Amino acid sequence: MYDLLNGLSIIEASSFVASPSAGLYCAQMAAEVIRVDQIGGGPDFRRWPVTQANDSLYWENLNRAKKSVALDLGKPEGRELLQQLVRATGQFITNFPAKGFLGHDRLAEGCPALITVRVMGRPDGSPALDYTVNNAVGYPMMTGPGPEPVNHVLPAWDLLAGAYAAFALMAAMRRRDARGQGCEVRIPLSDVAIGTVANLGGVAEMVYEDANRPRTGNAVYGLFGRDFVTADGQRTMIVVVTPRQWSNLISVLGIGEAIAAIEATRGVSFARDDGLRFAHRDALFSLFEAAIAARGHAELAAAFDAAGVVHSAYRTMLDAVNDPAMVADNPIFGSAPNPSHLVYPAAGAFASVPQVERTAPQSAPRNGQHSEEVLSQRLNLSSGEIARLIDSGIVGTAA
Repeated sequence: MYDLLNGLSIIEASSFVASPSAGLYCAQMAAEVIRVDQIGGGPDFRRWPVTQANDSLYWENLNRAKKSVALDLGKPEGRELLQQLVRATGQFITNFPAKGFLGHDRLAEGCPALITVRVMGRPDGSPALDYTVNNAVGYPMMTGPGPEPVNHVLPAWDLLAGAYAAFALMAAMRRRDARGQGCEVRIPLSDVAIGTVANLGGVAEMVYEDANRPRTGNAVYGLFGRDFVTADGQRTMIVVVTPRQWSNLISVLGIGEAIAAIEATRGVSFARDDGLRFAHRDALFSLFEAAIAARGHAELAAAFDAAGVVHSAYRTMLDAVNDPAMVADNPIFGSAPNPSHLVYPAAGAFASVPQVERTAPQSAPRNGQHSEEVLSQRLNLSSGEIARLIDSGIVGTAA
C-alpha cells in the first residue's frame, strides 16, 4: 500500500468484480473504503474459489484494506442508513441500479457535491456480465483456431471497468475541487468493451475491411509472434516488436541465411516491417519451428535473455505462484491475517512509487466488522442508538 489517498473516504456498495476492484485500488492507495453489505454478506460473499469452510478467497482478496458495515438493506431503516452514510461521506462507488434508493439524484438531496461512480451492465440499465459483453464484441470468435468460439477465463472487461471507475472518481473529484459541483459518472461494461475495441483500431478495421479478421490461433495478429516447442517439449511464446529483437532472434537461432533466401524469393525485407513478417508467416514459422525444436529450452532461454528477445514458457498458475520472482521475492506481496485463517501471500498496490514507502497489504474485513465504528464516526450515532439498531437486526456486527 501507498499513502497517496490518505484522508479520502469512500462508501462502496457493490458486488462481484468491477465495482469492488475500483474500491480496492483506492484502498491500496490509503483511501478509507467502507464497503456496505447485507448482513451475512452480499451475492458475492461465497463466490468461488472457496475453502472447505466456505470462505471465499475471491471476496477476501478483492476487499483487502476496506472496512465493512453490515445492514439489513431489505428494511427501510437499513436503506436509510446507507443513504446517510453516502451523503455524510460524499464519494460513492456502486453497481446497484441507477433507479431506486441508491439513485444519484435521490442521494444528492442535501449533498449536492456528491460524486457517484456507478458501474453498469449496459447504458440503458439492463444487466450484462463480462462474459456476455466479451461475447457481444466478438473476441471469442477471433480467439483460437476455430470454428468454435473460445471464451476467455480472465474477466478482462470487469477489471478494466474497475480501473476506469477508480480513475473516473479521481477525475470527478478534481472537477468538484475546481467548480464545487458533484456528479454521477456511469460506466457501462458494454461501453468499456466496445470503446476498447475502438481504441485498438477494431471498429475502424471492421468498417475498412467490411469483413471479420481471420483467426490465427496462437499467432499474434500483425506481428511475428507464436508458440513454439523446444527439443525437450517445452512450449514457449516468442514475440518480436522491434527490429533489434528480430535481428537478435535470427542471430540466436543461426538462421540468417535461410531468412535472406525467403526475402530474396518473395522480394521483401523483414528487417523493419512487422506486417510483412506476419503476412509471410507461412514461410517463416516452419523455419523457426525447426530451429527451436533442435535446442533445449534452458539453453534457448539463456540465449534469448542475453539477446533481449521477448519470450516466456507456458506454465500453470501453480507454477507461477511458486516462482520466487513472481511472488515470494516480489515487493507487491506481503503477509496479512485473513478472515479465512489461511496463510498465503497477499497482493498490495501494483504500482511502485520509489519516493514513497510501501507498506504491507492489509486484511479483508469480516462482514460487519466496522459497523459500530463507522456509524459512530460518520453519523454521530450514540452507543445506545447503535445497540438498538443491532438488537433490532438493522445493523450487523462481526461474530
